Parts: sequence; C-alpha cells; structure tokens
Amino acid sequence: MTKQTMFEKIWRAHEVVPESAEAPAVLYIDLHLVHEVTSAQAFRLLRERGIPVRRPDRTVATLDHATPTDTRQLFGGVPIRLESAARQIEELERNAAASGIELFGLRDKHRGIVHVIGPELGLTQPGMTIVCGDSHTSTHGAFGTLAFGIGTTEVGHVLATQCLLQRKPKTLAVEVRGKFAHGVSAKDLVLAIIAQLGVAGGSGQVIEYRGEAVRALSMDERMTVCNMSIEAGARAGMIAPDETTFTYMRGRPRAPAGAEWERALAAWQQLPSDAGAAFDREVALDASDVPPMISYGTNPGMSIPVNGIIPMRNDESFLKAMQYMAFAPGDMLAGKPVDIVFIGSCTNSRLSDLRAAAALLRGRKVASGVRMLVVPGSQQVKQAAEAEGLHEVFTGAGAEWRESGCSMCVGINGDTAPAGRYVVSTSNRNFEGRQGQGARTLLASPVTAAAAAVTGRITDPRDLMS
Repeated sequence: MTKQTMFEKIWRAHEVVPESAEAPAVLYIDLHLVHEVTSAQAFRLLRERGIPVRRPDRTVATLDHATPTDTRQLFGGVPIRLESAARQIEELERNAAASGIELFGLRDKHRGIVHVIGPELGLTQPGMTIVCGDSHTSTHGAFGTLAFGIGTTEVGHVLATQCLLQRKPKTLAVEVRGKFAHGVSAKDLVLAIIAQLGVAGGSGQVIEYRGEAVRALSMDERMTVCNMSIEAGARAGMIAPDETTFTYMRGRPRAPAGAEWERALAAWQQLPSDAGAAFDREVALDASDVPPMISYGTNPGMSIPVNGIIPMRNDESFLKAMQYMAFAPGDMLAGKPVDIVFIGSCTNSRLSDLRAAAALLRGRKVASGVRMLVVPGSQQVKQAAEAEGLHEVFTGAGAEWRESGCSMCVGINGDTAPAGRYVVSTSNRNFEGRQGQGARTLLASPVTAAAAAVTGRITDPRDLMS
C-alpha cells in the first residue's frame, strides 16, 4: 500500500470527483465558517438565483472583522460609529436568520474572531476540510485539518453546494528540530520560517510542520504557526494531531462525546503522515537558532532578529518598503521608538498570549506617549482572562482592555493607527496601510510587543525577563 502524507489522506477522503486535466477536483467541505465582510455578496448571489444554503448545519457565522472592540459601542448603548461596519453586521444578521445558519451575534458570549472560536468550541476537528472567506483559515490546520481561505465567489459556491472546485496542491515538509531558547515563542518561529522560505516560498503547496520542536508546542502555539502559513504563500499549514490535540479537544462543547468520542479518536489517530511518506519538498531548521524576531518591511518575509540589522537588498519591493517604513539597510531596529502596541488578532489573541504579555507587564507601566491596545480573540478568552485578573494587569499598566474582534489587525472597524506612526503588532500582515493609511507595522510576539510598550522602543524581551 502506498504511503500517504496527512494531506493526502484528508484530500482523498473528501474528493467527490477526482481532478482531471480538464477540470479541478470537486472537494467536499465539512465546515464553512462565515463572517460579516466576505459573505454579503455571496448571499446576494444565492438570493438572485433562488438557491438555498445547502448545509446550514455545516455553516457557522460570527461577527469579528468589522465589529468594533469599543465596549461602549457593544454594550454601552452608543451606536456603531462606522456606517460601513454597522451595515455589514446587520446584513450578516439578516442572512444568517433567513438561511438558518447559527450566528454568534454581537452580545453572544461565544462571539469572537472566527479562527479563535472554531477551535475553542470544538467545531474544528482533526481530519476535516474547513474553509472561510479569510486567508488565515490555515489556523485550523493546527488540529490536523485541511483548512484554507477562499474568495467571495467561492463562499457562494460552498453555501450553495457544500463543495468546492480545487486543484490539488503540492506538499512541503518543514522540520523543526531541537528546543527553543528562553524568551522565544511560536511567533518568532513562524517569522523565522517565513524569512527563510520567502513570501512565495510555499506557493501552491500545503505545509506540514514536523519535528520535536513542533510536537512540543501547545495548541495555541501550533495555531500561531499554522495561521501564518499563508504569509509564505502556502495554501494551508498542517500539524499532525497527537495527545496534545486530543487533550485540548476533550470536553469542548461541539466536540464528540461518549462513544462518538472514542470512534472519532480512533479515526484521528490514523491521520498522521505514514513513516516514509514522500513530500514534494522538505526544509529543516533548528529551534535553538531562532531568536526573538521582528519584521522591518512591508511583508512578513522581511523579518530579522530583534537585535539584528536590516540587510541590504536591491530588489524594487525592498527599496519601496524601506521608503515606506523610513528605514535603511544597516539600521538596527532595537532602540527605535514606537508609538502604538497592539496585542490581538487570530495570530496571538488567545489566553496564553495574554498571559505571556501580562507576565512581562506586571508591575510595570506603558511608556509615556505609547498607546497600547489589548484585544482578546473571543468573549470566552476575555472572560477567562478577567477571571485570572489579567485585565487588571493591562489596565493598571495603562493599556486599553477591549472587547473581542479583529481590531487593529485589519483596520476596518475603527481601530487604526495614524499615518507615519510605528505599530508593534502581534498580527500577521504588515503591508502598506494594513493598520491605517500610512501606518508602519512591525510584526512581533506578545512578549516582544509588551517589551516595546514598557520601554517605548523596540526591545529584546529577554532583557526584561527574569
């Protein structure tokens, strides 16, 4: 019997019609996640053609991208300030109600960023195919799923048929050996991987992250790594399910229970790639070589160690990025002043991320002139953080404690940075204007972001860690 990769096993199990030279494969989708920004046009298309949603029971909606994180606008009786956001929210509320789709509404205790609530509720399960009109759907691959983002037209296809036309991607194994040094996180690892591969290094491929360093990661950390696979150009990122996965999932509200759990577990244990299964490409790196990282340009591939020096490149995109960021080759980022610190997004807004940032902030103050926003990834994360008193650490230090949502990651909900300001952000994208027109984004881990907030400058977090 042919040895198969995890990707191959999941692909074959969901292939309704195999790919041919003339046509893509028809792939069945187990779970379709929907949010307010990319769904409106798809629902309109279905209405115009008189087509119902094929499997509302396989579709779950939440409000996150355009949703404000200002408590007053959600719970204080103050209207949503941005008309465009209010319109998108209202439209998804109507579409979900008309289609029988479960929606976690504005005041629902389970509402939050789509890639945070799926795993925490147990909706995300090993072996699934999962899609969403958001590129960072790759987050769910941390559970051994084939999860990827789709465009608005494809959102309509899945709503109408629960299937998708797809060409089969190639596979890339990223082996991470060894152990991480003190103060180094999963965000540092994935920035280092993208810096090595380049932003097109994974194009047309599904990445499987492997090795002892990956197996040692928590589920939150695995989600951070898979989340940013798309930033290396990959179609998806995956990590094989193991005891860490099963322990995380056991008892989740939407996870299987009782006899169903035992049956599911037996199937999930067969998912990891067979020993000796062939990948189209393989690369390796040593975790012990990874320091705290930070981006310096306008894509995540332009990342260096926090104490590093911006390299010299002659390509047009690099020179344009240097002009936009007001940096130059040979500059050291450490010590450069920052204006805003953002901790949040589907990359780094889970409870462990907030704990890490709070541990560094405890007993300290945000530097004068620096604005710090802390935005939990879901209302459940917010409640759990408050139960631990983390919100008091943040507010006591001078940070803003917000309601859950995408917030400053995407800058379409009222949370933006002014032009020319430097933002140390735990999000996943740093292209021009991502966090506000003219804003300059530097991607980093929660502890590196917290260190910048305390010092007012880009700082190696290990300098502040006992």
